[in-house]
Amino acid sequence: MIETQNVSLQYGKRILFDDVNIKFTGDNCYGIIGANGAGKSTFLKILSGEIDPNSGQVLIEPGKRMAVLSQNHYAFDEFNILDTVIMGHKRLWEIMKEKDAIYAKVDFSEADGIKASELEAEFAEMDGWNAESDAAALLSGLGIEESLHYSPMKEISGNQKVRILLAQALFGNPDILILDEPTNDLDTKTITWLEDFLLGFRNTVIVVSHDRHFLDTICTNIVDIDFSKLTTYSGNYSFWYESSQLALKQKQNANKKAETRKKELQEFVQRFSANASKSKQATSRKKLLDKINLDDIKASSRRYPGIIWTQGREAGNQLLNVDNLSYKDNEGNYLFKDVSFVVNKGDKISFLGESRAITALFEILNGNLKPASGEFELGQTITTSYLPSDNTQYFQSSENLVDWLRNYTDGEKDEVYIRGFLGKMLFSGEEVMKKCSVLSGGEKMRCMLSKMMQGEANLMMFDEPTNHLDLESITALNDSLIDFKGTILFTSHDHTFTQTTATRLIELGPNGMLDKVMSYDDYLAEDKIMAQKEAIQ
Repeated sequence: MIETQNVSLQYGKRILFDDVNIKFTGDNCYGIIGANGAGKSTFLKILSGEIDPNSGQVLIEPGKRMAVLSQNHYAFDEFNILDTVIMGHKRLWEIMKEKDAIYAKVDFSEADGIKASELEAEFAEMDGWNAESDAAALLSGLGIEESLHYSPMKEISGNQKVRILLAQALFGNPDILILDEPTNDLDTKTITWLEDFLLGFRNTVIVVSHDRHFLDTICTNIVDIDFSKLTTYSGNYSFWYESSQLALKQKQNANKKAETRKKELQEFVQRFSANASKSKQATSRKKLLDKINLDDIKASSRRYPGIIWTQGREAGNQLLNVDNLSYKDNEGNYLFKDVSFVVNKGDKISFLGESRAITALFEILNGNLKPASGEFELGQTITTSYLPSDNTQYFQSSENLVDWLRNYTDGEKDEVYIRGFLGKMLFSGEEVMKKCSVLSGGEKMRCMLSKMMQGEANLMMFDEPTNHLDLESITALNDSLIDFKGTILFTSHDHTFTQTTATRLIELGPNGMLDKVMSYDDYLAEDKIMAQKEAIQ
């Protein structure tokens, strides 16, 4: 068990946390949510002891061990990979080093023998003899090949370091596990492995993530940071979101009788429980929904950006033909080869495969790169809009947001219109006078979406559109693209975003492509079945 008692934290005049009292107990998984800047990561740092609050304290049950996903990718550069993972259990690592030092002594004494015997007993109690094999199993599950396990950390790429540090946090069955954005830089297969690992984990997990599918799969409770307070709700993220939206609608319709409102909430809980019972969600496994107190369900004060897509003109029947496109990287290796497909009116196509390949395809379709071979043709009625994965080039000037967005609107739009539009995208008051060069990643993404909305395109392309966005913006964008009547080409590592938006999947590779009209979940299930067959053979 870990708890905070009267924890407060203030930076200048800004109060981040005010008199927070909360307990995390048992084999529950708590998802910490809140708008950008609410203090999610800061709260995890308070729990882990990395940051001291201005007042109050954090208490951990005596004898319990905490593990934290390290955000410092260079802290272990002088160690090999396997040792780095084992170092996640600090006491076990200390014993291993102390034993080695004693056994290396030339003048080994009787006292050394007694000390070594004590250390061996403690080492065995911690299952130390299986430490290397356990660490290796974690690394393999997270996609680190066995041939690399004894390689120095300083020779490993950034994406691989993320996985190794995650293995370090998971190692040794910690009593309290704190994870800040653990799915960053993980592919779908590895995220699924992590979900399964955490579903079987019998101790306390506290996690921050922008991946809604991940939160839905593993969380038994949601902790909402709002107005400098933390409130705990039973259930996963979707339950919290949908119930809070229902409560908001009820609040707006104050004339409804209390009995009617309660009946609506009861029916919602029953419906959600029935749906959850058909999945592997931890919420269902623990049957926490049966313990929901309807009085605990409250309207969220979250603000969601107003993302609404319109088409300046409706597309004709000829949209986009791609004929035998190929592209090579700087080393002459094919990122994709002989790619041909026809985009149909209303298609919402998710592109799967290596990120570099998909980015190259989108850059070619937008005229920013030349293919190695092949060609493409857009229909005469088609207008396009593109959200690149790297938007740096759009934010080099010192213009304020009003002037920046004015560049992408027609001349008839005045400042009142632009300010109002930015307000709907959560830039309120004097925020619209911010210089575009000092915006955060999330603010830049909201600006890029504003720019795209002004274009009123009928064919839109998105390269990792959920990057840097908070859960509220991701949800608003997701819902807006589901409702969009035009055509979309996109790629995203967000499971829920892809599953709910895509009507068609195209997988790119150096040896060709696959084109399937199916859901993302069906694609993953089919891929899993094929992998199992290959393993059996």
